[in-house]
Amino acid sequence: MGKSKTNKFKRPQLNSVGLPVTAVKPTEANESDHDDSSSAAGELLEKLQSPSADVREFACASISRLVQQRQTIPGFLKRNAVRRLGPMLLDRCLAVRETAAGALRNLSACGGYEVCEDMVKQDIMTPLTTLLRECCAGFETNVVPVKGQRNTVEDVANEAVNLLWNLCESSSQALSVFNKSGLVDVMLQCLERHPHNMELAITAAHCLHTVTEDNPELLCSVNSPLLGTLESVLLSSQPAMGHVLLRTLAAGAIWNMKSILPAARQAQTLNTVVAILSQCLELDAGKLIPELKQTEGARFVDDQGLADMEDQAIGDMVGMDEEEVEEEGAGHTKNGKAVNTNNDVSDLLPRGKEELRDATALLTAQQTSLEIIVNLCCSDDQSDDEWEETSSGDESEIVPDGLCDDVSNLMSPLCLSAEVHGALIHHSIPEKVLNKTKFPGKEAIDVCYQNPSWKCLMKKMHWVQYRALTCLHNILSTMDADSLGGAAALQGVAQHLSTLVFGAEEIPKEEEFLEAVTSAMRSLLQIMASRNIPQCMSPQQLMGLSETATCCNVVSVRVNALAILGITGSTLAKEKGTSENLQMIGNALLQVASKDSNLVVNGEALDALFDVFADGEEAEKAARNIQLLPALKTLQPVFKAKIRKEGKGKYSPEQLCVLDNIKINLRRFIGYLETVMKK
Repeated sequence: MGKSKTNKFKRPQLNSVGLPVTAVKPTEANESDHDDSSSAAGELLEKLQSPSADVREFACASISRLVQQRQTIPGFLKRNAVRRLGPMLLDRCLAVRETAAGALRNLSACGGYEVCEDMVKQDIMTPLTTLLRECCAGFETNVVPVKGQRNTVEDVANEAVNLLWNLCESSSQALSVFNKSGLVDVMLQCLERHPHNMELAITAAHCLHTVTEDNPELLCSVNSPLLGTLESVLLSSQPAMGHVLLRTLAAGAIWNMKSILPAARQAQTLNTVVAILSQCLELDAGKLIPELKQTEGARFVDDQGLADMEDQAIGDMVGMDEEEVEEEGAGHTKNGKAVNTNNDVSDLLPRGKEELRDATALLTAQQTSLEIIVNLCCSDDQSDDEWEETSSGDESEIVPDGLCDDVSNLMSPLCLSAEVHGALIHHSIPEKVLNKTKFPGKEAIDVCYQNPSWKCLMKKMHWVQYRALTCLHNILSTMDADSLGGAAALQGVAQHLSTLVFGAEEIPKEEEFLEAVTSAMRSLLQIMASRNIPQCMSPQQLMGLSETATCCNVVSVRVNALAILGITGSTLAKEKGTSENLQMIGNALLQVASKDSNLVVNGEALDALFDVFADGEEAEKAARNIQLLPALKTLQPVFKAKIRKEGKGKYSPEQLCVLDNIKINLRRFIGYLETVMKK
């Protein structure tokens, strides 16, 4: 069903302690626990009306912590938490403003898209906009904080920008308010703080990277100062990891705004952007993480026990359930984040863990770089990934008359402009992306497992690997074999992917890994088959992958695995003595075509069958042995009825268009088999 591209990336939402939202799972609770949680929500919201600023701050901080447990969120929402926390953003006490912004930030991150939409409907953007403008007005009077103290205005701004970032990413209405309120100027002022406050500048850059994507209304109002500031960030050369991340985010924002740049500057800007991404990917996390940990240890050489105590305290805090945090953290919270006597656990990482922050910034920068490269490889005229969600076998397949005109576009291979292609090759992006698909070595892994506060890096290293695999898929889908190094280079990639998937005792079952690696394998096998390049993965291995994939809940994983079987089978059908392998593949595809609950998956399985059994003596022999013709005749009316009954309610017009194509091809293929079987 054709080459497919991956949608533009969105960042995973994070809560205040740096866990992906999907990892914040509600603990098992009985009805009594639910009642207690609900009662606590009511009590804390009442405390927001206290005349004491300390009580209001405590209430906001407690809410911030509680909403990280998803099962508590409905109780807060039922009690109008958003409308009651909103005024706290403009409280006369700055500490209350900061903790209120932190509570709303956590609510937006842990509540997901629906909660963000609801927050915007309840007009949270009005006090948030006012707060941001007041913070910016206060920057100049708080340029240099007193040593040992926090720059409170900028800390408030950082929480507020994080909240704004979450809302704009999740809600089109919030993005519209951002555009109309001119908040891009606020982001500019926050970005300009990078000489004094890198944390705030990075948050603002994250937000800019998000709001500038596919936002033509905003681009009309972008001014020269913003572009100038972003370009000055791009041209900076500081080696610190915070600066690497800031440059990467600035590169992403500049790329998003490329359409407003003068034509004469676009080629130079593209080259600068790709150079930034290349420099970021050159950094070796496997070496840098152990070095950073060693540097951290050296800082505590005069007090050897401090680092271990700190690691243990943070590790214990991460593992605590809600009741334990209540007991251990009473009186020691900030923005709802539990703290020990030396360090708070705010904004992903505790203060004083500079090396851990650097490691996190490095991995975030590399993940972001890979996501930007994915977007560079996306053609401008296609904005959706409708078949993986819109996929179908061989892009050379002729589309029958009467189908929608869009199908030909859906089935066409992606292409890159000469400028983008040239920049990617010049900066060796394909090789660097492939290198990032490897997981860091044992030394870096040991650092993470031996130090509880560093263990959070494991997931981030996995994210980099997953993004690199997805990026490899897009590169393979958009660049010709010669540009990628020819047959030998592609065989090397195949060997590497084979090791990733089949190197362990069993195939990894993590959904995001399977989605990324099957996409890359599908694109690679497709290009190798088109060039008759031998590859190292056996049909039995690929069958094992298919069996694992069919148990995965992610539709695109199942679709990719079926496409891989189709490519493998169509290659085997050209060889002698392969009928047994073809039978094995055919039976697997028939099973999925008839039993999977998803029409997209059914369609991919049928399309793969067409490819495998389209021609050749071995294919004919295998088709007879598995009774393919009667099986498809039985399946045909079921498939047609399923499209008629379920199609319009569950699938997009583009998907239905492709399914209609498969339905027609199924009829034609049955006719072809009837002719063949008469011989």
